[in-house]
Amino acid sequence: MGTHLITGAGSGIGAAVAQRLLARGEELWLLARDAVRAKELADQFPGAHAIVGDLARPEKLSFALGQQPLPDRIDSLQHIAGVIELGAVGDLPVKAWQRQLAANLVAPAELTRLLLPLVRIAKGDVVFVNSGAGLDAHANWSAYAASKHGLKALADSLRAEEHGNGVRVTSVYPGRTATPMQESTHRQEGKEYDPSRWIDPESVATAILTAIDLPRDAELKDVVVRPGR
Repeated sequence: MGTHLITGAGSGIGAAVAQRLLARGEELWLLARDAVRAKELADQFPGAHAIVGDLARPEKLSFALGQQPLPDRIDSLQHIAGVIELGAVGDLPVKAWQRQLAANLVAPAELTRLLLPLVRIAKGDVVFVNSGAGLDAHANWSAYAASKHGLKALADSLRAEEHGNGVRVTSVYPGRTATPMQESTHRQEGKEYDPSRWIDPESVATAILTAIDLPRDAELKDVVVRPGR
């Protein structure tokens, strides 16, 4: 039985991964932004541990985690949470940039820094759920894409640094996936949302589980998942 710490477990891809791991008897530690959300996650995933840390305030994560029990080891650290605010470069205010960079890039970097010793103990995996926008930026996606391009750089650097410690690092780049975040994106784009057109979160969860379940003689570095219909 492995021990897994997951951000973004409340819905979408994160919920699919958490449910799959829980069903096979793994130990889950789920990060929540506040105590209310932590209680909701504990109810949603009976037996899981819910801990509080606000990804919107990465500078506070060290203090927050220092006040709570943590696992003795982490077999996989999965960064799945994210935020998106679309807008043209000429229109997007600085706070929109700051919110997305904080939650999508700085918080994963800081959370990894704080928990890396526990991942090293397990010789475990760090998984960054990136985005197609982390490989190719389009009009009105500048801030979100910049945060995800940065996340790719974080993952690539971490992989090179931790290879000798037995830590594997995987970036997963899903295309449009049928999640609440995708519904919000469609609203921002002024488009009708039809979840049947997009990837099922379960399919992305399968890609993530394949990466962490892979025998230790191999490592999946970059996994690109695109809609098949």
